[in-house]
Amino acid sequence: MTTSHATGSLVSVRGRDWVVLPESASDMLVLRPLGGADDDIAAVFPAFEEVRSAEFAPPSPADLGNHRAAGLFRSALRIGFRSGAGPFRSLAGIAVEPRAYQLVPLMMALRQKTVRMLISDDVGIGKTVEAGLIASELLAQGSARGLAVLCSPALAEQWQEELRTKFGIDAELVLASTVSKLERGLDLGQSLFDRHPHVVVSTDFIKSTRHRDDFVKHCPDLVIVDEAHTCVAADENSSVQNQLRYELLQRVAADPGRHLLLVTATPHSGKESAFRNLLGLVRPELTKVDLASEEGRKLLAAHFVHRKRADVRQFLTVNDGLADNGLAEETTFPSDRHFKDETYRLSPAYRALLDDAIAYAGERVTAAGDRGKREARIAWWSAIALLRSLVSSPRAAAQTLRTRSAAATAATAEEADKLGAPLTSDSADSDTLEGLDVAPGAETGEAGARLAELADRATRLEGTAADLKLAALTKHLKALLADGYHPIVFCRYIPTAEYVAEHLDGKLGRKTVVRAVTGTLSPQQRLQRIEELADEAGDDPAARRVLVATDCLSEGVNLQHHFDAVVHYDLAWNPTRHDQREGRVDRYGQKRDIVKVITLYGEDNGIDGKVLEVLIEKHRQIRKDLGISVSVPDAASSGVTDAIVEWLLMRNRRREREVHRGQDALFGLEELRAIDEKAAALEAEWNSAAEREKTSRSRFAQRSIHPEEVAREVAAIRDALGRAGEIRDFVRHALTALDGVLRDDTGGTGDFTADVSGTPAGLRDSLAPVAGGGAVDPGRPIPFRTTAAVARGEAALVRTDPVVGALAGYVLNAALENQPDGGEPGDRATRRRPARRCGVVRTRAVGTRTTLLLVRYRFHLTLPSRVGERQLVAEDARLLAFRGSPANAEWLPAEDALTLLDATADENTDPAFGERTMGRVLGGLPAVATHLEEYGEQLRLELLDSHRRVRSASGEIVRGLEVVTQKPADVLGVYVYLPVSDAAASTAAPAAGGAA
Repeated sequence: MTTSHATGSLVSVRGRDWVVLPESASDMLVLRPLGGADDDIAAVFPAFEEVRSAEFAPPSPADLGNHRAAGLFRSALRIGFRSGAGPFRSLAGIAVEPRAYQLVPLMMALRQKTVRMLISDDVGIGKTVEAGLIASELLAQGSARGLAVLCSPALAEQWQEELRTKFGIDAELVLASTVSKLERGLDLGQSLFDRHPHVVVSTDFIKSTRHRDDFVKHCPDLVIVDEAHTCVAADENSSVQNQLRYELLQRVAADPGRHLLLVTATPHSGKESAFRNLLGLVRPELTKVDLASEEGRKLLAAHFVHRKRADVRQFLTVNDGLADNGLAEETTFPSDRHFKDETYRLSPAYRALLDDAIAYAGERVTAAGDRGKREARIAWWSAIALLRSLVSSPRAAAQTLRTRSAAATAATAEEADKLGAPLTSDSADSDTLEGLDVAPGAETGEAGARLAELADRATRLEGTAADLKLAALTKHLKALLADGYHPIVFCRYIPTAEYVAEHLDGKLGRKTVVRAVTGTLSPQQRLQRIEELADEAGDDPAARRVLVATDCLSEGVNLQHHFDAVVHYDLAWNPTRHDQREGRVDRYGQKRDIVKVITLYGEDNGIDGKVLEVLIEKHRQIRKDLGISVSVPDAASSGVTDAIVEWLLMRNRRREREVHRGQDALFGLEELRAIDEKAAALEAEWNSAAEREKTSRSRFAQRSIHPEEVAREVAAIRDALGRAGEIRDFVRHALTALDGVLRDDTGGTGDFTADVSGTPAGLRDSLAPVAGGGAVDPGRPIPFRTTAAVARGEAALVRTDPVVGALAGYVLNAALENQPDGGEPGDRATRRRPARRCGVVRTRAVGTRTTLLLVRYRFHLTLPSRVGERQLVAEDARLLAFRGSPANAEWLPAEDALTLLDATADENTDPAFGERTMGRVLGGLPAVATHLEEYGEQLRLELLDSHRRVRSASGEIVRGLEVVTQKPADVLGVYVYLPVSDAAASTAAPAAGGAA
């Protein structure tokens, strides 16, 4: 660069001070406001605008603050940093504060030249955040220039929102519904993946032969694959959809320079071949290496993260020696799910309807068996559809009875299975959820009058006393609501969900709002409906909300902020579906210690009891034993459910043929014995899968990054950017000083609510765009939460929360303006500008005059990457303290300097005396310039070591790394602490010399 303004230097233009960035040239300066974010970067042309070199102005001796001014000013400064000097370039600018365990995948990624990882932490731990951290870091460092997230269309908008709000990454949606509009805006011959560097793409849309070639050719150099287990083929018998997805990912992974992150909570699921194929996308050698060998484990450990909640609940513990320095961290998950199975019995009218429907279905299955395999399979799927709809609700039953079976159009038995199975089974794959909550059809063109009569009977039962299942649900919901819970009721079919919501509305209390979300709504409309439900319930603590949903919400959607209990109105035939439903609320950020789960099942309908006993309860026990879920073996599970249905259908037919009661009982015993045999086979296979999963968890546990390594980096991050306690204290003190009214929440959580209606107009204007999701009512209090996982309208007590950032910006700008207070009374002036750049405090915390300096250092970083070097300017703020005069300074350890922030004023200071004292100290500061420069060199070496340490596993990434300190450092704040006078000191024990 030939300009006279060096990178990292200060210049003054347009009435403010800026930092010169490396992208500048002789005829154009690229500038960032001092302490500002990348969004504030501007280009200036010296030929047309006057640009002057600038030095940071010293504080004014007349602008003294009270004893809290130093801490507030320092915190406001650090919160405002968006370009920290540490090795993690993105953490200062993202709107989420990662847990310590979530840094492990990031640290693993930074040790790879080309990042290839399989992130498979348990449900609710935060895999999306972990993947987002890696993506934002690679983009910030310049190692990646574009991002593509491959996911199901149902989760696309949620991924887009997560990337935008938490990581500042604006991504376009590439879906079947959006691609035409996107393509209309392209130039001739341009690919939309060249036009839009960051995209969220429907995996099933892009895998088609029409689109995949263009995607592979123009694919961004960073790809995240969500629910990656649905994108691998175990063998040639895998579904066509899985094979197409796998072929797409093979082509994406074939580029050795492409970063690839695979995300899934179920990487293994007992299928070794599928697991190997998944690992092969990460690194081809992993498809064949012996994973039980030391070599295999070491190779896998660099690319695979596989943890359950117990592994991360207390990731940094007292046992790691971290309690004394404040790094010990416990991650709050609900401690348990409280299961309660509740029964209901069929009323006589409903019993008669079910018996007649079973008789009809049994006749159809028996008769079809004599006419060929195709007819038998059509009749089988029609019967299952009828039975499942009948035990769901009378409305679902009526719709099924009046709707033609999808399998009836099949030309072969195989096609009948392909059409019938998805609508009547409960696949655990998230990509198969869309459209599968519609009620299936049972009508096959025969006995239409009989089916119509059954449908009419079902319709007449709607909302009557004969529907004892609905009555039981109402009773149990009232009990949950009375205990303060906000439940989700999961139903299998759309008609059932709509029916339940309709008949619950108005029956659960005046202050309970009930709404339904089903597959009839788009993914975005579903999220909007949920937010509307939360808003309707309002801030009234007595208000309750009930969401009735189908399984369109059982995967991918985070509901822990608004709901804390789950009711299974319909039993799923795949217990993994129950786990997915419960996982929507049982995850990080759930405020309830106990998540309640109620499973409603029919005691006498012939289906529910066996499904609960054989599948659901076994699944719960495995989860309790291992701490994770193990998917039910598909084939064995189908064998059990088929046996149950066959027993139910054939029972009545055989009874008609047998005259003797003893023979009838014998047939019942034989059929039940067959079910038990199939259940035993399922249990054996399931136990085997659970044992394999247990071995897998032990063998493949994350061992490449140790807790002490993470602790060291966490300490460095929090020293530079602030700790949770500092943020909480800053927000409380700043709002109180600015006339905000705070109300602590009960329960000792540290949460509080702030009424900001009385604060200065400038602060309210700053908060309005960011509080409450951008729709803040100026008179509406803002809830502040100690957890980083907050609901819409709440603020997290973390430095990157927009509300905290706006408050810090207001406090910092008010302090840096150095404007007189217009003759306002002293207390009012302090409230308007609570942070000051200098102060004189008499305190018992010191025995001799001690001066605290708040110093900002700027660094010019050269960061090597696989795409070349990147030049960056970064900032850091440090506290330095010395005893005595500047000319004879006795410098204190860093921890003693930090302690001075907690010193309180024990005696008033005469304003004139304080101004004279500050004037003398400021005049002597040139004498400490050498020490400030030496300290800057020490920081430079520490930063260089930190960058090298994080990238230690790859020499190529470390080679060329350089850190240069920009001189001089900026002295932002000067605070003088004086011992109390003799008269005041005589009333208390003598203070120890120096900082306490």
